[in-house]
Amino acid sequence: MRMDHLVSITDNVGLFEHCDGNQPRPEHGYCVDDVARGVVVLQRLRSKDLQLQRMLSIYLAFLEQSQDSQGLIQNRLSIDGLWSGEPSTHDHWGRALWAWGTTVRMSGDNNQGTEAYERFQLSARRRSPFVRSMAFAALGASEVLHVLPGDRVAKALLEDALAAIPIPTTLTWPWPEPRLTYANAVIPEVLMLGGLHLQRQDQMRLGMLMLNWLIEIQMNGDHFSPIPHKGWAPGDVLPAFDQQPIEIAAMADACSTAYDITSDPMWIRSIRRAYQWFDGHNDQGVSMCDLATGAGFDGLTQDGRNENNGAESTLAYLSVADRANIFAEVPA
Repeated sequence: MRMDHLVSITDNVGLFEHCDGNQPRPEHGYCVDDVARGVVVLQRLRSKDLQLQRMLSIYLAFLEQSQDSQGLIQNRLSIDGLWSGEPSTHDHWGRALWAWGTTVRMSGDNNQGTEAYERFQLSARRRSPFVRSMAFAALGASEVLHVLPGDRVAKALLEDALAAIPIPTTLTWPWPEPRLTYANAVIPEVLMLGGLHLQRQDQMRLGMLMLNWLIEIQMNGDHFSPIPHKGWAPGDVLPAFDQQPIEIAAMADACSTAYDITSDPMWIRSIRRAYQWFDGHNDQGVSMCDLATGAGFDGLTQDGRNENNGAESTLAYLSVADRANIFAEVPA
């Protein structure tokens, strides 16, 4: 995995959100959504590279600045150092909790892990009215529970995230929402993790069924054809565009969790298909990553690919590449 592009869009404050081609656009500033994703990717790598460790410290400091005394999170920081928008429990709150939880589990730095745990504890006492915000937060809670299985705050957050996911009412539409939207695979992943940590076998089985269904409807022949940016419901045509790398990253993460629980090689095959999507095995037959720099492209369109290499797509590619590397030697 090459990290050159991620390095190039990081400065001493944070991670630039947007790019024009492969060049960062500082005028658009930074956001917690992407910085939190960056923390998750770098913590999972556990790299000893000093430059990557410095970047991780920058990202964690950025997240600390985004948190207010009540555990709410502001999302956007301008290049002038001004935060905008009200602190909230929107998606960026959930992703910050995911990043702090991952740091608690993965960091080899005791001081870093302790600071992340304190930040997690403060924000994890809040709740969001949004299903995906709660789902991202639940991923962080699961990471904490891997190392601190008795943690009451993390357990309560995971329980409330499960309760926020509606139960599908029909076999013909086994999904808790009337429409698939974005980062869809995070929902079955949280159900599986809830089953694992809370001994809820019914939730785990439901998560497995939903994930398998989600894979089936996003296959086009032998390759992934992810739900487009506008979402999908029965009656809409597939394949459709614009396809976003975040969908592939969420799928690879959920399949990784499913394999960790079951050891079933079918999940490894889906992780490899996720990586192959970036490598050109997709609806347009074009590469969605730059192997020389580690950059990801911002979307697969009806005309090819979006040539911009923004933070979200780059981190999605790096996340999937990491998952694929971990399971590269596992028979499937």
